[in-house]
Amino acid sequence: METTELLKKVRTIEIKTRGLSKHIFSGEYHSAFKGRGMAFSEVREYNPGDDIRAIDWNVTARFNHPYIKVFEEERELTVMLLVDVSSSGKFGTVKQFKKDMVTEICAVIAFSAIQNNDKIGVIFFSDQIEKFIPPKKGKTHILRIIRELIEFEPQHRNTNISEGLRYFSNIIKKRCTAFILSDFIDENFQDAMKVANKKHDLVALQIYDTRETTLPHIGLINFEDAETGKRITVDTSDRRMRENYDQWWEKKQAYIDNTFTRCGVDSTMIRTDQDYVPPLMKVFKKRGRQ
Repeated sequence: METTELLKKVRTIEIKTRGLSKHIFSGEYHSAFKGRGMAFSEVREYNPGDDIRAIDWNVTARFNHPYIKVFEEERELTVMLLVDVSSSGKFGTVKQFKKDMVTEICAVIAFSAIQNNDKIGVIFFSDQIEKFIPPKKGKTHILRIIRELIEFEPQHRNTNISEGLRYFSNIIKKRCTAFILSDFIDENFQDAMKVANKKHDLVALQIYDTRETTLPHIGLINFEDAETGKRITVDTSDRRMRENYDQWWEKKQAYIDNTFTRCGVDSTMIRTDQDYVPPLMKVFKKRGRQ
C-alpha cells in the first residue's frame, strides 16, 4: 500500500473510532474495566464485617490475631489486543471484510484505553505468533497500531488460538484486560483460554460474516478455503447439503459458546454487515453491572 493511501486510511479510521470511543464508550469502558485491576496495598487487623476471604493467614498465625489483606484499585491498566490475522479474516460478502471490522474495533478500544490513561499492546497471531507490540501509552503508539492493523501481512495462513493465548499468558506477567478478536474457526482452545482468563481478564469478540452461517440457494458455487487453499464445488440447490452445512455451523457455534461459558469469558458476536457499537456496548454494560 502506498504511504499516502495508508496515511489516508489511518486518518479515516482515527476520526471515526476516536469519536466513538470519546462520546460513546468512555463511560462504559471505565465501569466495565476499572476496578478489575486490584493491587495489594497493606494488611490491617480484622474488623467485624470484613470479608473473611481477605484474611492473610500467614500474618494471622504470626500475631495470633486475624489480619486481612487490603487492596486498592490500580489507577493504570494494561490492555492487550489479541488479533487473529489468519487468512479467514479476508472474507466478507456484504459490507466489509472481517479484517476491516477488526481494525475498527481495535482502534475504538485503543482510543478508549488512552483516554483512561491505560497502556495498550497487541499480539498478532495466526497458527504462530506473527508480531508483538508491547503495551505503551500515547497517540503516536495508537496510530502505529492502526497502521499495523491495516497493512500487516502475516507469514502464515492458518489459525491456532491456543498458541496466541499461551504466548499472551507467558509474555504479559502483570494482570491485564485483554480482548481476543477472531472468528474462532478453530478447535481445542478451551484449556489455553481457561489458563489465560485465570491469570488475566479476557473478553472474546467473535467477528463473523452472515454467509458463514448458512448456504444460499443459488446452484453450483466454487469455494476455496482461505487458510488451506483447498477448493471444492458445492451444489447449493441440494437441500440436504444446505441442512448439513447448517448443522455444521450450529455445532461449531455451540462449541464456541460452551467454551466461553466454561472458561468464564465474557463474549459477544459481531457481524460484518452490522453496526459493531450495540454488541460492544452490550458486553461493556454487562460487565459494568457485575
